[in-house]
Formats: sequence, C-alpha cells, structure tokens
Amino acid sequence: MKSQPIVNNPLVTREDLILAFRQLSAPLLPYYSPGSARLELGGTAASYPREVAGYEGFSRVLWGLVPLLAGGETSELLETVLEGIRSGTDPGHEEYWGTVHDYDQKSVEMAAFGLALALVPELLREKLSGEELERLAAWLRQINGRKLWDCNWLFFRVIVQIGFKKAGLPYDAELTGQTLDEIERFYLGDGWYADGVGGHSDYYVPFAIHYYGLLYAKLMEAEDPERSRLYKERAALFARRFLHWFAEDGSALPYGRSLAYRFSQSAFWSALVFAGVEPYPLGVTKGLILRNLRWWFAQGIFAPDGTLTIGYAYPNLIMAENYNAPGSPYWALKTFLPLALPADHPFWTAEELPMPEPEESLAVQHAPHLVFRRADSGKVPHVLAFNSGHGSSNEHTHTSAKYEKFAYSTLFGFSVPRAEWGLAQGAFDSMLALSEGDNLYRVKRRCEEARITDDGLIYARWKPWADVEVHTWLVPGTPWHIRVHGIRTARTLDAAEGGFALGIERSGGVSAGPVETAVREDAAYAAWAGTASGILRLYGSGGTAELIQPNANTNLLHPRTVIPTIRTRIEPGVTWLASAVYGEGGVSGGAGSWEAAPMALVTGGELVIYAEADGSGEPLLRRRLEL
Repeated sequence: MKSQPIVNNPLVTREDLILAFRQLSAPLLPYYSPGSARLELGGTAASYPREVAGYEGFSRVLWGLVPLLAGGETSELLETVLEGIRSGTDPGHEEYWGTVHDYDQKSVEMAAFGLALALVPELLREKLSGEELERLAAWLRQINGRKLWDCNWLFFRVIVQIGFKKAGLPYDAELTGQTLDEIERFYLGDGWYADGVGGHSDYYVPFAIHYYGLLYAKLMEAEDPERSRLYKERAALFARRFLHWFAEDGSALPYGRSLAYRFSQSAFWSALVFAGVEPYPLGVTKGLILRNLRWWFAQGIFAPDGTLTIGYAYPNLIMAENYNAPGSPYWALKTFLPLALPADHPFWTAEELPMPEPEESLAVQHAPHLVFRRADSGKVPHVLAFNSGHGSSNEHTHTSAKYEKFAYSTLFGFSVPRAEWGLAQGAFDSMLALSEGDNLYRVKRRCEEARITDDGLIYARWKPWADVEVHTWLVPGTPWHIRVHGIRTARTLDAAEGGFALGIERSGGVSAGPVETAVREDAAYAAWAGTASGILRLYGSGGTAELIQPNANTNLLHPRTVIPTIRTRIEPGVTWLASAVYGEGGVSGGAGSWEAAPMALVTGGELVIYAEADGSGEPLLRRRLEL
C-alpha cells in the first residue's frame, strides 16, 4: 500500500498539526462538485441519498478547517468551501442542499456550520454578502422545527444556536435551554452519559456529548456560567475514567459503533484543551492527542490518493455502519480543535508527557466495563475492557459484536460476522456462540441482567432462545482471564467459545513470519509476530479445541486472523462450562506464560478456579454447580 506523507509527520509542534490538516485535506480538492457544495469521494452508498452524502462530506471537513482559520491560518480549501456555501444554500442552484426533514442526516451536519458561525463570524461576514449570510442562517434555521433522534443529535440544534448567538444573528434562547434540559435525561453520574435514555455508553459520550458540552461551556460561559461550570466538572470526572481506554502506544479501545471515525477517539481531549479544563497537566493531554494521531496515521487507513477510507485499521466495509458514506470518516477532524488556540497558548509549549500511572488497577465505569491497562517492561501496551453487556439493543450493524463481546482489546481488536453460516463466517472471538446443530449460531445480543459484582467479577444473564438461559461470570485479568457459563437449556446445542482473534497478516498483506500453533483436545494456541492468543478448557465434558480461521476482513485490526476456540455439545438440562483465555503481546519463543495456566477443581458440588496451575493461593472464583 502506498505510504502517505503524513506517516512521516512527527506531530510534535503546532506547525506539525497544521501540516497534518493540510496533508489530510489537500487530496480532497479534486473531489468537490462543480458548484463546490458536495464532496464526492466514492461510489459506495449510505442510508441517505448520494446528494446528502456529498453534503455530509462537505460539512465534515469544516471540523478541521474552522479551527485552523480561527487560529489565524489560511487554507487552499477556503474559497472552495465559501463557494459551496453559496451554492448549497441557494434554492435556485442545482446543488441546493434542500429542505430538511424530521430525523434528517442534514441536521447532523449543521453543527459544523454552527461551529463556523461561532469561531469565525468576522471571516464569514467579510467573505459572504449580507444576502448570502442570511441564506445560510435561514437554511440552518430549519433545524429548529425538525424532530431529532433522542440522543446526541439534540446537541446539533444547540451548536447551531450557539453559532447564531456568537455571529449576532437571531438566537432562540428558550429552545436552546429546553434542548439542553432534554439532554440532562442522558446523564448517568460520575461524568458518564448514555447516548439517549437507555442507550449505550460508547465513544458518543466523549466525541459527541462531552465534546459539544465543552464547546458550549467555552463559548457560552458568560451567558450561562452555571451550566458551563457543570459541563466542565462532568468532563473532568469523565476524563479520569476515559483515560484508561488509551494504551501507551497511542491506540485506543475499539468498542461500540461508528469506529470508522477513527482518530475522533481523541477529540474529547482536544475539547478539554479548548475549554480550558485540566484534569491532568497539559502535557499529559497533549500526549494523549498526539500519540493517538501518530498511531492512526501509521495504519493503512488511506486510499492511494491520500483520502480516508471507510474502515478501522484498514479499508473495511464489513464493519461499517449503514450511515457511513465515503465522506463520513472526516468527522475525525474534530480532533483538530486545538488549532483554534493562539500560537502562544501553553498547550503548544507544554512538554508532551507519558500516560500517568493508573489511579487504580481496575477502572470501573458506567459503560459498564472493568478496564485493565498493561504496559509491563518488554510487553506490548495493552488495554482490556471486560464487558458485562447491556439491557437493551439497537438495530445498528453488528450490534452484538460491537457491544456484547466478553472482552475488547487494543491489541486484538474485535471481529464482526461476515455472514451467518458457521464459525468461519461468524468470527466469534470473545463470545460464546450457540447453535441447534444447524450451523447457524446465536450469541448474546442483550442481557436480562448485567452487573459488576461486589467481588469484582462481571456477571450477565442472557437468553439466546426463550427456553435457553445462560449465566456468565468473567474473572478479569491479564494475560489470563476466566469465563464460566451455567447454561439451562430445553434443546440440544452446539457451543463454541472463542478466545481473542490473533492477527496473522498486517494491513497491506505484509507478512511477519510463520504462525506458531499448538492444539490439543482441551486447548488451542497461536502466536504470530510476537503476539499470542489461546484458550484452555478448565471444566466441561467432551468437546474439542481448534483454531478457527475466520473469513478475511472480519477483524477491525487485522485482515486475516485465527481464533482459538473450544467446541462442546450441550444436552438438555443444566451444563457448566469454564475456560481460561490468554492474550499477550511481546512474547518470544515457545508458549511462554501460556504454560502457567489457571486450573479448576470440583469439590462438594462447587467449582473452584485458581490462578495457579498447582491450585495454590486464594481461589479466583467459587460457584455452586446449580442454577
């Protein structure tokens, strides 16, 4: 794959970040429509029409361009963008952006124009005529009377209103206050929100709800000091937990939907800097942002012409959402918000600092996850989130894979299904997959119960069929963790317990030597390029271990993988299964600590699991073998 100039950008200074924006935006110039109102990057489709996708691409570039201009810099995109605004807001122009309807994608993209009105109103007044500026405002005003999805979408209306206020245009303070009051229903505590009442707590908390809240806190501090103070306090609280989603190498936890927005993972930290919130020294926040950008720019995320692709660590439509159009990934430019800060701001002169030591080895948050950060000497930095699951689901693509796996990892990523037939198409890493013998597997999609127990375990109760109930306990840890399942079923089932998906080829097809494997009846292990994955059956009769090679392009990090898997037949009644799952980077030669596996004993009808193979030390878990 062709290397892009941005790969060699050191990303140290303000000038480097400015250059990075230019390196990301320059390849876009040939793709603007004749009237400049659409950015037309590719032939794939989304759930909305192609014309709306073109408008989306146009607007998302503004998340980086506007801060650049607000910081006193110039861009070769400016005149193109101004012409696009003239065309897109002119009802007589063939590229007019059109009427906005209820639940319209156009409302999402209006927030970028609100940011422009708030940060560079003088420039817009200089470059647009009075009539052109009024047409822009009139077009944006449509959002006031439209229904929005009851989630982070509500903030789009608020950001437009902030823009009106800061640009001296008519501003609806009452509507803004009502909308902000509605958003309050999403607050969970400890700085955490859900993306809507009963919704998931994923990256929409940092790169959407907190991001917009921090924009409000900065821009409306004089007008609304109390709410601004509240948003800053909540963001600082959230930062203490969200820090644990980032590894020392700059990678961040792949979890949830909209991961095609890639380096928007660090946009929250950019918004903290912009709003003047310092839960950590500026050098720590600077390091989080810049390391994340460096990690991303080293991945195979670009097309040969330098434009961003849909995917995660490589181009991949399989993992994408139904709302990912070719221009959608440019939402990642939200991370460039610090460019709005003046050149003499302390952020630019702060020395980049490493990650602070975790305040606690286990980070508990409302996601709900137990998060481990590991950066032992000689080992690859690794963040692991052990996941209980969620009490409701949604209809977004691959919801089970994105929200219901037992563990999410910066080192192994996670996999999504390619199709519905068998284990290779299903790619069931970090899952228990169940089938009625027809090779069609079901996994956890939502939980009847889900919690972190008082003794630090993860518990979930879930029902893949009405007459099949699974009780799952996870014992978090690294490099080993334990999974125990108590299954009550009225039907005969085939079970497949998958470990971590081990990458066996890097993006672009680069090889790194042969895959080392070891398979026996009760265990399967594989290692490649210094990273290892394995699974060991601790309890449960019968079954076999094997290495499943899933369909290509199912994993977010690696286009080809293997998944160590234990397969078992389950008869009607109550069955107990227990497995130890291994995953580590920085291994060399042989199985390493794979041989130092946990063990299980059954005494007096009780399953007891120990961390040590000789059964020494305090048990990790005790469970009566009854449901």
